Amino acid sequence: MNSDFPRIITLLRKERGISQKNAASALGISQALLSHYEKGIRECGLEFLVKTADYYNVSCDYLLGRSPEPAGKTISYEDIPEQDMSGREKITAAGGVMASFNKKLVVNSTSVLFSLVQKTGSASMLKEISSYLMLAIYKMFRIVYSANSKNDPRFFTVPEVTASGTATAAMAVCEANASAAAKGVQVNGGDVAKESNESMITANSLSEEYSGSASSLLNVIKNSEARIHLLTSSDK
Repeated sequence: MNSDFPRIITLLRKERGISQKNAASALGISQALLSHYEKGIRECGLEFLVKTADYYNVSCDYLLGRSPEPAGKTISYEDIPEQDMSGREKITAAGGVMASFNKKLVVNSTSVLFSLVQKTGSASMLKEISSYLMLAIYKMFRIVYSANSKNDPRFFTVPEVTASGTATAAMAVCEANASAAAKGVQVNGGDVAKESNESMITANSLSEEYSGSASSLLNVIKNSEARIHLLTSSDK
């Protein structure tokens, strides 16, 4: 049974503010059956899948979790907008297209993230999330730096033996402080996120507001969760 379908059809219904009773009526089934579909108790047939896709104006691939975008689009390197001021970069042998593709995903996703953070009106959240990302880059740069034995470790002021652990600890503090601000809890006199009057964030709202950049974020979410599921799968 597809595990994404129950979650996605429930999410779509709630995003649109449709009651389960009204959705079931529009889809031509009983509320009890729709409830079973949404809970993953029963698996629907192809006809209902197509009808649901038409009802919510999304693709079947999206309903099945095969695509992170409602339209079912499969993102390509050319689809991702350039963020570099220098324009299109050269694709080098190391990593080739995949390296450039992933870089664009990260750069565009970060751009969307910062835009969303600014909308919260919280300087504390912005500071903590910025610091978290900088620490992550710092950790990865040290790994790349260590790949060449000719590189002098004195380039850094923090010893290699403690750098990774302390950076991870600092990231955990940043994450905790950002989470507190997001939930309205002040930490060390910092401000908190303001309750937004905007509509809820959905795949559609992201795509409408951020155009091509939203594709990057949606794919980052999908790829990250796939990696997480590999770690937490009981089939390991």
